[in-house]
Amino acid sequence: MPNRSQIEARAALLRQRFEVAGGVVVDPPLLQPADILLDLYGEDIRARAYVTSDALRGEQMLRPDFTLPMVQMHMKGGAEPARYTYAGQVFRRQEHDPDRANEFVQVGYEVFDRTDPADADAEVFALFQLQLRGLELRVATGDIGILLAAVEGLNTTEVRKSALRRHIWRPRRFRALLDRFAGRTPMSESRKKLLSTTGPLTGTAPEIGKRRAAEIDARVETLRADAAAPPISEHEMEALEALLAVRETVPYALEQMRDIAVDLPAILPALDRLEARTSAMKARGIAIDQLDFEASYGRTSMEYYDGFVFGFYAERRPDLPPIATGGRYDALTRYLGQGDEIPAVGGVIRPDLILTLEGEVRS
Repeated sequence: MPNRSQIEARAALLRQRFEVAGGVVVDPPLLQPADILLDLYGEDIRARAYVTSDALRGEQMLRPDFTLPMVQMHMKGGAEPARYTYAGQVFRRQEHDPDRANEFVQVGYEVFDRTDPADADAEVFALFQLQLRGLELRVATGDIGILLAAVEGLNTTEVRKSALRRHIWRPRRFRALLDRFAGRTPMSESRKKLLSTTGPLTGTAPEIGKRRAAEIDARVETLRADAAAPPISEHEMEALEALLAVRETVPYALEQMRDIAVDLPAILPALDRLEARTSAMKARGIAIDQLDFEASYGRTSMEYYDGFVFGFYAERRPDLPPIATGGRYDALTRYLGQGDEIPAVGGVIRPDLILTLEGEVRS
């Protein structure tokens, strides 16, 4: 296992290389306001972050990653275009696997540039590939934007589409919702009984729980409206399932998804963006014909990414987390910029994992 001084020395070297590429060095605070993280991720974030508080600042969280504070910093007045780099510790609670680190160093590179998003994607990916050269790693890429476009194009209610978008990063919940909205899942007897009623359910009953009567009645009305809506068609379901199953090298994946777009035309603009990114990657010398694309990639651990996503993995060490991950997060800039938005893409590398793999090769 590499020691702290070795990790810090490698982190400094990685950051220096990102500086040479144009990144301005920044150092976001270790403590981050909890309210923004809770707004973005809900109460689930408490299980993954260390929480503290004081009388002046309220609830704070030890920095679980760098992307959020980076976006906050840039949206408060960063130059355009801008490139940043950083190296520092992040903190993640580990409640199930005692072997996984709860404190580790990340080195990152972020690009805020509206000139040519496809080329910015290619720039970031090429830099990370260069930083990791010499290591035997599997590379995975995907595009959350294609899945979001597919959901947006479904012939169903806005309420259903909103629920699917919200849970696209939770595959099991997403699948359960799809099956329910398509009428594939039998309705429970308790829900049938609830939906057989009319009018408000709460009446004059005392409020003894956390939800108010108006909230309960609104929820019931939403369930009634959903039950009255027609199911998502089998035709659309089959096309969406085919899309989720795409796993090929980039050229063949693009070809498959062009075929699927005949039944899901809403994904065509997202496929055009993928094609533009592919051309930009080729121009930077990336071997696209050997690069894997997985349509479902990035749906379990990259909640703020809404476009291009990538990861580098040590196949001979499946017990290790990704060596590096990254992607595009335009929507996060819009959320934190209160409506103002700039295309943004970036990623992080774990120097401790690089040293671990290099040590195994030498031994």
